[in-house]
Amino acid sequence: MLEPITARQWDWTAAAHLLNRAGFGEPPAEIDRLVELGPDKAVSTLVDFEKIPDDTKDPDWAKPDPERFEKQRAARQAGEEERRRFQREQQQLQRQQITELRGWWLRRMAQGPRPLQEKLVLFWHGHFATSMEKVRDAYLMWRQNELFRRLAAGNWLQLLVEAGKDPAMLIWLDQAQSRRQKPNENFAREVMELFALGEGHYTERDITEAARAFTGWTLDPTRQRFVFRANLHDAGSKTIFGQTGNFNGEDVLRIIVAQPQAARFITARLWHYFAGEMPSPELNQALATVFRQGGNQFKPVLRAMFRSEEFYAPSLIRNQVKSPVQWLVGTVRMLESELPPPLACWALTRNLGQDLFAPPNVKGWDGGLSWITTNNLLSRYNQAATLVQGDLSMVAGAVRGNNPNMARRAANRLQDNPRSRVDVERILTVEQRTDKAALIAALEKRLLQSALKPRQAQALRDYLDDRGELDESDILGAIRLVMSTPEYQLT
Repeated sequence: MLEPITARQWDWTAAAHLLNRAGFGEPPAEIDRLVELGPDKAVSTLVDFEKIPDDTKDPDWAKPDPERFEKQRAARQAGEEERRRFQREQQQLQRQQITELRGWWLRRMAQGPRPLQEKLVLFWHGHFATSMEKVRDAYLMWRQNELFRRLAAGNWLQLLVEAGKDPAMLIWLDQAQSRRQKPNENFAREVMELFALGEGHYTERDITEAARAFTGWTLDPTRQRFVFRANLHDAGSKTIFGQTGNFNGEDVLRIIVAQPQAARFITARLWHYFAGEMPSPELNQALATVFRQGGNQFKPVLRAMFRSEEFYAPSLIRNQVKSPVQWLVGTVRMLESELPPPLACWALTRNLGQDLFAPPNVKGWDGGLSWITTNNLLSRYNQAATLVQGDLSMVAGAVRGNNPNMARRAANRLQDNPRSRVDVERILTVEQRTDKAALIAALEKRLLQSALKPRQAQALRDYLDDRGELDESDILGAIRLVMSTPEYQLT
């Protein structure tokens, strides 16, 4: 198990597969570069992302607001009308900031120099699914996003501890309200069931006792940060997974991570996310062994995973349904184009079933075939026009506000943005823009890294044959047709 792929096995298909799964996809020139590097160096360019400079600036508002708590208090004391006015202003501000935050993160995915890091941030966002719908603070959502970025490939225990103490998580799972007189079990339950062990690997008593240990983990609303309050903590003896002591929250997480199931659980989740299917028991155990031998660090597992023969099995290549974010970001990267404006990106991904910073529940998104419904598939085909031809009308209809006037204003803002088309001269040679057979081959290579199925290939040939000398509009239409095939929905 986990035998390294050989230099002889390393080819264009393997390099494209690595870039699709460990990132979001790349244009042919980048695939060519990784082929030349060979498997070891190719994997290292992605896994050792901290060596790559990233000068992305934080959003201007991404900092604590020490006056916010006082403003809230003053508004409450000023009377009902002032309180409502303040709430409306804050709601509008938070909507604006979370839209900017989505755009900021999508730009990092689509244009940033560290694709694997951002792919991992997306994984952790779904794993520790936390929603703006309850947190209602864009700064706290940004802060959690940065936590996932900083520890993306780091130590499992450290990530669990910092995620548990994260202000957004404290609000999301009600841990900030937990008291020794009445412990809240939400975080204790989810950390065992969803984050670290999985169902069937703990008892109800483990949850009850762990919840006692987590009491005292709460939030300083003025400074918008974690604080431990000893007067709220249950310092009594607790028994968790057969161990007894005066455990606190960090002790509980240490005990959980030490469980043999913990390594199998999280490595299986990682393999499923990147490979597209659950690992066999034997492969899962091999991954867990690498994880343990590496000190519960994720980087050794990622390196072994992306170097393994199993990861490049023919059955895994182009068998994973693209998430809406993968579909959007991958298209932009492969076509070397620009992202639509943040409001359009939000409307597009939300309409396709993935609203960043608003997962559907504590389990996150189901993924896989759940991304493909009849309506979602049709929306993908229609909204290809947004990315290829700069037509924002398809996403304008998906924008919703609290009332029709807000929806209309949002749609108008989208239409006021300049149209951004794919630059066909940038991505296609003169021959590819004038020779129809060469164009089809170039689009297959760039967008699919494989050949179209005969039926789709014939439809594309028929479309081009109906035109005479090709112009930009014809070529953009051909790109959109490829994006509207079943093959393009897979990566």
